[in-house]
Amino acid sequence: MIVKMKKLRVIAMADDRERLIAGLLHLGCMQISEPADKLADPEWAALLRRQDSALSQRKSELADVDTALAAVKRYGRTKEKALHLRPGVTEADFLSDKAVTEADAASREINDTLRELAKLQGDENRITARRTGLVPWEALDVPLEHTGTEHTLSRLEVCPAGVDLDAVRAELDAADAAAALYEVSADKQQRYIYLICLKAEEERVQELLRPHGFSVTSFSDVTGTAKENIARLDAQLAESRKRQAAAIDALARSESERDKLRLYADRLATETNREENVESLLTDGTILFFEGWAPSERMGEVGALLDECQCAWEAADPTSEETADVPVALKNNWFTRPLNMVTDMYSLPSYEGVDPNPLMSVFFILFYGIMMADMGYGLVMMLISLIVVKKSRPNGPTMKNMMPLMGYCGVATFIMGALTGGFFGDFIPQLLKILNPASTFTMPRLFDPLNDAVTALVGSLVLGVVHIFFGMGVSVSMKVRRGQVLDALCNEGAWYLVFALGAAAYLTGNKLFVIAIIVLLVLTQGYGKKGVMGKLMGIFGSLYSNVTGYFSDILSYSRLMALMLAGAVIAQVFNTIGALTGNVVGFFIISMLGNALNFALNLLGCYVHDMRLQCLEFFNRFYEDGGKPFRPLGIQAKYVDIVNS
Repeated sequence: MIVKMKKLRVIAMADDRERLIAGLLHLGCMQISEPADKLADPEWAALLRRQDSALSQRKSELADVDTALAAVKRYGRTKEKALHLRPGVTEADFLSDKAVTEADAASREINDTLRELAKLQGDENRITARRTGLVPWEALDVPLEHTGTEHTLSRLEVCPAGVDLDAVRAELDAADAAAALYEVSADKQQRYIYLICLKAEEERVQELLRPHGFSVTSFSDVTGTAKENIARLDAQLAESRKRQAAAIDALARSESERDKLRLYADRLATETNREENVESLLTDGTILFFEGWAPSERMGEVGALLDECQCAWEAADPTSEETADVPVALKNNWFTRPLNMVTDMYSLPSYEGVDPNPLMSVFFILFYGIMMADMGYGLVMMLISLIVVKKSRPNGPTMKNMMPLMGYCGVATFIMGALTGGFFGDFIPQLLKILNPASTFTMPRLFDPLNDAVTALVGSLVLGVVHIFFGMGVSVSMKVRRGQVLDALCNEGAWYLVFALGAAAYLTGNKLFVIAIIVLLVLTQGYGKKGVMGKLMGIFGSLYSNVTGYFSDILSYSRLMALMLAGAVIAQVFNTIGALTGNVVGFFIISMLGNALNFALNLLGCYVHDMRLQCLEFFNRFYEDGGKPFRPLGIQAKYVDIVNS
C-alpha cells in the first residue's frame, strides 16, 4: 500500500537546530523539503535565507573514504568472504565521535599513500620511456651532449629500417660531401645513425639525407654516454620500484582498518544525508522555518519531538495541487515486500495511484515458476536465497528484496517442476538408464509440456486473459473510487461484456450475440467524443486499437510456454550428451555443467520476460507512475547493522 503522508510546517528556535535534527535523524521518518514558494515571495526572501551546511565537505570526505576502502580491497592480502554478517552497532556508538578521529586519520594516511604510489608509478613510466629512447644508442661510446669540434659537427640521426646505407654513402661520395655515417643499432622500424660532417657542409648533407627519411634526434639535459645514462636510470627505476613496493605493503597492512573505515563511511553517508536536509532549512539567525513530509502513522512520534523542542508546527493532508510533490513510500508485508524491487526498477506509483506489488505478487511468482519449471532449479534457488539471507543479511533495497524474491520464485519453480516432472531436465531417468540400460523409469507428472505443447500454450494464454482482466478490474476500482463510474462502464466494463458475449457466440453459434457486441460498441466507444464524426472516429479507433491490442497482449503470454519448453529441451540435450559417455562420472560432469549454464541463462531470462509481462501487459491497464521516492532524514548504513542498545 502507498503510505499516507502529512505535510508539516515547522518554526523552531535556531539554537535548537542540533537537538531537533538529531531527534529527526533518530526517528528516520521525516523528509525535510525547502519551501520554495517562500523564497519566491520577495517579503519572505528578505527575511529568510538558506541554512549554511557542510554538504560539500562531507561529500569530499565520503569520496576519500570510498577511495581508501577500494584501495584496501585491492591491495589487502586477506581475501574477504563473499558472504559475511555485517557487524552490529548501537545507534549511540554509531553517532559517537570516538572512532571518527582514528578512521579519519587512517583514511588520510591511505589516500596520501595512494597519491605517493600514483606519483611513483608516473615517475616509473617517465623513466621507462626515457630509458627506452636511450637503449638504441647504448653502443655509442660518445657523450650524448657532444655536438662536434671546432670544424666538425656530429648528429644523432634516425631513418627507416628499409634505407640502404651503402647507397646513401655512395650518394654522399658522389656529391663530394665531407660526411660519414656510422650505424649504431637497428630494429624493425628504424636505423640509428651517428653522423659526422664538416660544419660548412651541414646544410648540403642534410638536403642529401632528407629524401631518404633521415631526421635529427637529440636528448636534452643529458650528459655522458647513453650507457652511463641507462645505468643511472636503472638505479632510479630500482629505487622507484622499491618505494612502490613499500607503499603497496603499507596499503596491504591498512586492511586492519577496514572495519573502522566502513563504519566511518556509513557515518559520513549519514552526515551527507543530514547536511542535504539542513540545506533545506530557512533561517534569519534567530528562528528556523522548514516544511517536510512524514507518514501519518508516525505523526505521534514526530509531534512529540517537535513539542519537546518547543516548535510551532502544523500538519495537514496534501492538497490536490500538492499531490505531484508528495514523496511516495510503499508499505507491504513479508510476502509482497520483495516485489518492491520491480517497481523500483520500473517507476514508483504516483501518490494518488495504487501500489501494484500486492496485486502482481502472485502473478509474478507464478509466471516465473512456469517459465523455469524444474524441481532441481527450484531447490538451488531456495538454497541460494536461504544461505545469502542467513549468512549475510543483505542490505540495500535491491539485494534486500532480490534474495527473498528468488526464494519465493524458487518455491514456484519447484512446484511447477513437480507438475511437469522436471529435475534438472530428465537427469534421474538418464542416470538410471546408465546404471540399468533396461530401466524405463519416468518422473511422475501431471502433464509433459514437451509432448503436450498445445496444453501448455492454451494454459499460458488463459493465464494471460486472467492477468489482463485482473488489471482491468483494478482500473475499474480506481475509476469508481474517483467517481468516474460512467468512464469505467464504457471502457473496461464494456470490454468485459464484449469478451463474454464473444465467448457465448463461439460456444452457441448464435448470431444475436454478435449483434449485441456491435450495439454495445456503438453505445459505449464514442464516450467522451464530441459530434457525430468524433463519435464515429472514437468507435472505429477504439475497435481497432482494442481488438489488435488485446490480441497481441494475450499472445505475449505464449512466452510462458516458450521458456518452459526451451529450458526443458536444453537440459535434456545436455543430459543426453552426458549419457553418451556411458559412465556415471562423465554423465554427471557434463550434465551439471550444462544445467548450470541453462540455470544461469534462465535465471535472468525468466526475470526479464516476467518483468515485461508485468510492466507492459499488466501495468498499462491501471498503473500511474511518476512517484518521487520518500527519502527521510535517517541513518544510512551500508556496512553495519544498527541494533538496539
